Amino acid sequence: MRPAGPRGRGPWCHGRWLYALAVVALLAQTGFATATTAREQTPTIDEPVYVGAALVYTRQHSLRYNPEHPPLGKLVVATGLMFADARLDPRFDGDQTELGRHVLYESGNDPWRLMLLARLPVIALTLLFGLVVLAFARDLAGPIGGLAALALYSFSPDVIAHGSLATLDVPAAGFLLTSVWLLWRARRRPRLYLPLAGAALGAALATKASTLPAVPVLLLLAVLSVWHARRADRPGPHAPGPHPSGPDAPGPREGARSVAYAAAGAVLVALVAVAVVWACYLAVDPRLRWTAPDDLPDTGGLRELAVRTLPFPQPYRDGMRVQFGFEETTWSGFLFGRHYRGSLWYYLPAALLVKTPLGMLALWAAGTLALLLVPRLRPAAPYVLVPVAVLLAAAMTGSRDLGVRYALFVPVFLALTAACVLALPWRARHAVTAAALLYVAVSSLRTYPYYLPYSNEAFGGPSKTRLRLHDSNVDWGQDLGRLADHLRHRHAGERIWLVYKGSGVPSFYGIDASDPRKAPPDRVRGLLVVSDSSIAKAEGRLEALIRSSEPIDTVGHSITIFRR
Repeated sequence: MRPAGPRGRGPWCHGRWLYALAVVALLAQTGFATATTAREQTPTIDEPVYVGAALVYTRQHSLRYNPEHPPLGKLVVATGLMFADARLDPRFDGDQTELGRHVLYESGNDPWRLMLLARLPVIALTLLFGLVVLAFARDLAGPIGGLAALALYSFSPDVIAHGSLATLDVPAAGFLLTSVWLLWRARRRPRLYLPLAGAALGAALATKASTLPAVPVLLLLAVLSVWHARRADRPGPHAPGPHPSGPDAPGPREGARSVAYAAAGAVLVALVAVAVVWACYLAVDPRLRWTAPDDLPDTGGLRELAVRTLPFPQPYRDGMRVQFGFEETTWSGFLFGRHYRGSLWYYLPAALLVKTPLGMLALWAAGTLALLLVPRLRPAAPYVLVPVAVLLAAAMTGSRDLGVRYALFVPVFLALTAACVLALPWRARHAVTAAALLYVAVSSLRTYPYYLPYSNEAFGGPSKTRLRLHDSNVDWGQDLGRLADHLRHRHAGERIWLVYKGSGVPSFYGIDASDPRKAPPDRVRGLLVVSDSSIAKAEGRLEALIRSSEPIDTVGHSITIFRR
């Protein structure tokens, strides 16, 4: 009997099929979770703005809406809206919040269908970034490591929650990860991968300006990759063949040449990234017509200097001024039951501690240790850990304590650490990694389909997240449709008093409700329905109404129903 070779149907071939099936199964799980979540959730607070802006971009070729964010993420959303045949009044001249409401609820469009089509391209990107995680982890730790990293990414509640929405957080983090992976590959083939890394970096910058702090890091990584490639191409002392000697031997001149090549590589990455940003704006309006908003904040000092020196279109720079204006605003936050004004530097680490599965936290810690201690993984540490550290440090200085979505790059990048754990010199490393991944999977599956309010078991699970966090960590307006179904089936005919935090229109979903804050307290009788973010920040009359009411039910772990 002839033995099966590499092209036969032997164990090697079967192993390839099993591996491919495992990859497909993990991505299918993510696809199912994101698609069903997208289908069941009503618009979150930011989504209508992006949907409205996307339609204006493609129909009117105007950049006037949502300038605080670059256009690429909204152009991604627009690819789904191409199939919606959505109505848009060309004479509409309201602000971007009014635009979103107009498109979804006042133009004869079906908001359920429109939102699903807007979310599908982001879901597709979420799955593609899973393949990037797989490929990057395979490069670091082999095929099994790739599967471990993909599993950690695929079951991440935060990745699923935000990968199912027509928002910008997953695309920005994913494009940045793609750029870093390509820079890692540029250590062997810089001519091929450096331009691609620049394109991916440009895509990240053209999606969210909050990725800008990573630019110096990635340019230094480009230098490091080219330097490594030059050293790898240089024959070692024990390599066969003749070795240069005398004036041709490697020396200061060769070192200077390597530095020049490395610097040129970083310049190439930067130029391609800048070109991609410009291309995204020109794709919306080839003439780049732009009028700065009347209420554009007047930034000064180093911020204004940074804005003026950026080689980006004027709308991008004015969008940064809008963002700096947001940063100058005093926002309110909620952490571990405390409502406060301003921001806390430790908010994001604390929120990540609550909203990350325990097994994932353990793998992050062990994988980081492996990256720092295992010699063959140590070269990858600057690529995996430094961008995360820099971006997290920058995000922690922000003024908006509104959710872990501002640090979504953490679970996206640190999924790679699961692969690195397998390189530790522990006899039980495979069993420990498998057990941690199983724990993450079970914890993630148990929260289905309520991924947005997820918190781990140490903090009581999704039903208790509202006691410790607010806003997009718990309640982003996503459960208005579920609330309508709940009231229709369980509380038909009862008087409804509603305090809803979101962009949806309750009456569209059949909710006939009044605002309890505009009525005398003794007239507020029946059902008091309050979004959990509003409960977290309740003051004055609303706080008194809540204290004098009895909680009887919850919807989606984001809305509480009281009886009065």
